[in-house]
Amino acid sequence: MSKRSRRSRTPVPTAAGGASSARCTVTVCRGCCCGTAAKVPHLDHDGQLTDLRTALAGVAMVRRTDCLDACERANVVVIQPSAEGRVAGGRPVWLGQVNDPGAAADITTWVGDGGPGLVDPPDVLSLYTFQPSRRVRAELHDD
Repeated sequence: MSKRSRRSRTPVPTAAGGASSARCTVTVCRGCCCGTAAKVPHLDHDGQLTDLRTALAGVAMVRRTDCLDACERANVVVIQPSAEGRVAGGRPVWLGQVNDPGAAADITTWVGDGGPGLVDPPDVLSLYTFQPSRRVRAELHDD
């Protein structure tokens, strides 16, 4: 995201009247590799995205994005903390190879309970957690 678009972005009110930054943001990669049957043939990619959006409606913003440049870890999901979670020390959590319904269910439970900075993730998510390169983090302004 460019500095210009970052500055011009305004909060979107939620059902509870707060700003979208008050909620976690779940970014689901659906670029060149993530979200494709060629890379991950056994998964209903559209269904996974729909399930995340349905399960987290009113709890978190779920957005689809193009390539996050971690193609070797398809499918990639990034959980960004809520404003409260960031104040508590939470930072974005990158999850790779999110290719089964159980992983998506663990993500929705964790985010529903508060997400990064507020609640420890389920232990099983440590199997999916990775740290992207500094270049990728800098491009996405996640530091």
